[in-house]
Amino acid sequence: MIKPKEHLSGFVLLLVVVTLGGTLLDSAIFFRLLVGMGLGYALSRASLGFAGSVNRAYRAGSTRLMRGLMLLFTASAIATTAFLYNQDPTQLNLWVNPINAGLILGGLLFGFGMSFAGCCATGVLTYFSSNLIRPALVLLSFGGGVFLGFPLQAQAPWIRETWISSATYEGRGVFLPDLFANDPLNGYFGAILLTAAFAGIVAWLAHRYEHKRRNNDTYIGVSSEHEQLESKPINLAEHRFFSRETYEALFIRRWSMTTGIAIIVVLFSLLMGVTGSGWGASSPFGFWFGRMLIAFGMEPASIAAFTHRPEQVFTMPFFSHPVNVQNLGIMAGAIIALLLAGRFGKGISRLGLGWKEGAMLIIAGLCMGLGTRFANGCNVGALYTPIANFSLSGWIFLIFMVSGGVIGNLLGKKVAAA
Repeated sequence: MIKPKEHLSGFVLLLVVVTLGGTLLDSAIFFRLLVGMGLGYALSRASLGFAGSVNRAYRAGSTRLMRGLMLLFTASAIATTAFLYNQDPTQLNLWVNPINAGLILGGLLFGFGMSFAGCCATGVLTYFSSNLIRPALVLLSFGGGVFLGFPLQAQAPWIRETWISSATYEGRGVFLPDLFANDPLNGYFGAILLTAAFAGIVAWLAHRYEHKRRNNDTYIGVSSEHEQLESKPINLAEHRFFSRETYEALFIRRWSMTTGIAIIVVLFSLLMGVTGSGWGASSPFGFWFGRMLIAFGMEPASIAAFTHRPEQVFTMPFFSHPVNVQNLGIMAGAIIALLLAGRFGKGISRLGLGWKEGAMLIIAGLCMGLGTRFANGCNVGALYTPIANFSLSGWIFLIFMVSGGVIGNLLGKKVAAA
C-alpha cells in the first residue's frame, strides 16, 4: 500500500541525516554514520536480528534465521581473510576474546535477557522505529547494566584472563588460523574450513529441530519469513520507472534473508577495511548512562573512577565518538526503512505497558548489559565480530547465548502464565 506522506518523510529524513552528517562530521565519523544507516536499513528491510534466531526457534519453531546467521558468519569470515592475509594480525584491532567464566556467564545472561526483551544491543536501536516505551525501558536498563559491569570488566581476572590461548594471541584467546599454521594460506584456509564446519553443524542441528517441530505439529512460523518466501519478484522492465510497481519493488517489498545477509557482509567488510576494526555496539550504552548521571549532577571524575574508563568518554562531544554516531545511524536507518515501506506507524500505537512486562524488560536490560561486560561484548561484539575475526570465543558465546535464551523463554512462559 502506497502512503505518500510516510514515504516522503522517509526521503526527507534520509536527506536531512546525510546532509547534516556530511556537513558537521569529519569524514571518518561520517563513514561510521553511513555504515550504521546501512546496517539499520538492512536489518529492518530483511527482518534480520540476532535475538530472533533463538526466540523464533523456541516460540514459532522456525530456525530459518539461525541458519541464515550461519551463512552470515561464514561469508564474513571469508571476507575478513582479504584484510588479514599476509598481514600481522596483532597490528589490527581483531576481536579475539578471552575464553573463561566471564564468557560463559555473559553468554547465559545475554541470552536470558534478550529472550525477555525480544532484542539485543543492536536490536533495541532498530526497535525504536516501531515502538517507543519498550525499547526506551530496555535501553535505560541495558545502559545501567553496562555501566555497573564496567568495574568488573576492568579488574576481574575471571573476565580478563583466558583459560586457553594460541600463539598469536598468547594469554588473550584462541585465533583459529594458529591451529593450521602450515596450511597453504598461512592458516586461513583451515580456519575458513573449520568456521564453515562449525556453521554447518549449527545449521544441521537447527534444521533437525525445525523438522521435529513440524512433525509434532508445533511449528507456527514467522509472518515476515512467510512474506519473504511468498513474495514474487516484480519485473521492473515491464513498468515505468515512476510507477507504483517500481516503488514497491525498490522500497516496500521485504528483502530476502539472503539479500540482507549479503548487504551486511559488504558493510562489515567496508568497516573492517576502512577502520581496521569490527562491529561493536554495547559500550556506548554504558557511556550514555554515565552521561545521564552527569546531567543529574554526578561528577565526571567520580564516574570515571568507578568505571575505570577515561573521563573523556563521558564528557567528549557526543558526535565525536564514532560508535555513538554509528549506533544512531543504525536507529536512523531502521526508521528510514520503515517510513519508505509505509510500515512505521504499525507498532507506534501500542504504547501501554503493564507492570509485569515493565519489570521483565528492566531485568532483561540489566542482564544483557552485565552480560556484555562479562563476555566482553554483545551479539555483535562477542558473537558476530569474533567469529568473523576467527576467534573461538564467538562460537562458545553462541552455545551459551542460545542456552540462556532457552532458559529465558521457559521462565518467561511461566511468568506470563502466572
